[in-house]
Amino acid sequence: MMAFASAIEPLRLANQATGQKLYDWQLVGEAHRDVTCSNGAVFRTDMGLEELPRDSTVLVCGGIDVAETITKPILNWLRREARRGAAMGGLCTGTWALAEAGLLDGRRATIHWENTDAFCEDFPDVELTRSVFVIDGNRLSTAGGTASIDLMLRLIAADHGDELANTVADQMIHSSIRTDRDTQRLSIPTRIGVRHPKLAQVIGRMENNIEDPISPALLATEVGMSARQLERLFRRYLNRSPKRYYMELRLQKARNLLMQTEMSVINVAMACGFASPSHFSKCYRAHYQTTPYRERGTSGGTPEADRALE
Repeated sequence: MMAFASAIEPLRLANQATGQKLYDWQLVGEAHRDVTCSNGAVFRTDMGLEELPRDSTVLVCGGIDVAETITKPILNWLRREARRGAAMGGLCTGTWALAEAGLLDGRRATIHWENTDAFCEDFPDVELTRSVFVIDGNRLSTAGGTASIDLMLRLIAADHGDELANTVADQMIHSSIRTDRDTQRLSIPTRIGVRHPKLAQVIGRMENNIEDPISPALLATEVGMSARQLERLFRRYLNRSPKRYYMELRLQKARNLLMQTEMSVINVAMACGFASPSHFSKCYRAHYQTTPYRERGTSGGTPEADRALE
């Protein structure tokens, strides 16, 4: 709901500030049905999957389990409106729907950071970034949450000037307007609560090398430390070894892939740097107290292959 409201309110405030109807909008839903947010709020749609004016901008707003809510009629409607010249945008996980429709192939885009691992696996032809929002021609995307505000302020500024965009930002108490060069996640030092440059550098290398893990000894060498010094650094600030921390990062990505994609458990293991599926299952069970197969509930591979991992 935050991504949704953050997209509409700047437009309303632009109209209010100028006393003109600069923007109008309609809520579109499949079969003209009411739609329910994840927080339980219900919205009445204005229309179904009908033709739009040719100068329209379509913004698809998505929430949790977005892949399960994308239907064939929605995909066909998105493709048709794109062919008719509408600008197409995705708010939060709405980017997934555009990618599923093939509307982001060869384009730059962004999506909420929780969905990046699964998105990269399912849509390799999309150049996914970590930006707050992305504008690539007539394709728009945001990372979700308040990032919609920043995108809409950029569009308002392009249409009617920076002064109006700043006025709208002030009305929203949005004191720092982000650009498409700003990243969506907090910095590593802020996330871990530790401002140690070498520790942040090592964690950054770990996060960027999940499929092909780097040995702690090599990571230590890269930042000019001995393996023992790196071990002490992790113990002091994070209360775990570098090896343990790296394993937790890999298992976290594995869980995201299991929950968000149809990849087989074996392929998830490979994507997270586990050469042995049985080792992956053992580590996963130790960390999450369940097996990858039971976590999935349903298997992207064959039941026989995945049960073998238990």
